[in-house]
Amino acid sequence: MVSWMIRGRRQLLLSGLALWAFSWLPGAAEASIIAGGGSRKTDCLAVFETPVELPGNKRTIVCVDGDSSCDADGAVNGRCGFDLKTCINSGFEPRCTLSGVESVFVDHSIDNGDPKFDPDFQALQDRIDGELDLDDDAFQCTGDVTVQVVLKGPLPGDRCRSGKKRVRMTAYSDYDVAAGKSFVDKNTVKLVCKPAPNGCVPRDLFSSTYDRIQNQIFNQSCAISACHDSESGAGGLLLEGGASYSSLVGATPSNGTAAGLGWLLVKPSDAEESFLYHKIEGSLGQGLGDRMPRGRPKLKGFLRDIIELWIQDGAPDTGWVPGTD
Repeated sequence: MVSWMIRGRRQLLLSGLALWAFSWLPGAAEASIIAGGGSRKTDCLAVFETPVELPGNKRTIVCVDGDSSCDADGAVNGRCGFDLKTCINSGFEPRCTLSGVESVFVDHSIDNGDPKFDPDFQALQDRIDGELDLDDDAFQCTGDVTVQVVLKGPLPGDRCRSGKKRVRMTAYSDYDVAAGKSFVDKNTVKLVCKPAPNGCVPRDLFSSTYDRIQNQIFNQSCAISACHDSESGAGGLLLEGGASYSSLVGATPSNGTAAGLGWLLVKPSDAEESFLYHKIEGSLGQGLGDRMPRGRPKLKGFLRDIIELWIQDGAPDTGWVPGTD
């Protein structure tokens, strides 16, 4: 027991010295550590690291879309990419005497019908599971994962609102014989993406009307866990990018009532015989199922108008339909 404690403290000291030394190497990239803010005795178990410079012990990263100092792609495209890595057995807090991590879990990282499932959180968990050796008590970090935060918009008047995500991670220590328990380290980082100062013009953010429909409607309201993503494929319909167009345009609905009416999922130039249009409007008779997105607020009127205009214009996969930009 004594030897374990001495070993743990020695490794903690060495890892802390290594981290301190690295930060002073000429040309070395500086990283900000985001810890849980809990007990100093447990904060070293797991931390987030980001290349973004953060003052003090901040646990919120605020970025403007397109700002290359914090947005990973440096482009004004309606979203911010935040680079994060996970580190364990960190030496940032000298008062932390714990060493040895048994497990690390990221909330909402399993695509099992969780309505808050996020593929970026899954990527963080995959990095943790694949790159960290939990049998080794030394300081270790995963590679970077870029967590995307999408702006809310564009809204009418070419406006956007900030987008936000919270990434939550819990680490459990190895069993401490003296304490008779394991210790828990909870970590949360809040990511905030703000619109670029030059407005939020659809043509600046998307390449076409359909690209806008894909990114602003399908990706945010339809191609999500337990709905029309590749894992669930509800109703045999896949609405993820790269697959949605061929799944919709000219396709026969799996709903027998809709098919019996002669409707298609999307019938170019005819919204009234397009099942998609009726599903988002909620204009559904007996046997036609529920409004979509199911269990979520009805799509805003301007978004439903974009889909209707797109269908009526022939449902093109490229180019801009008048009134949708």
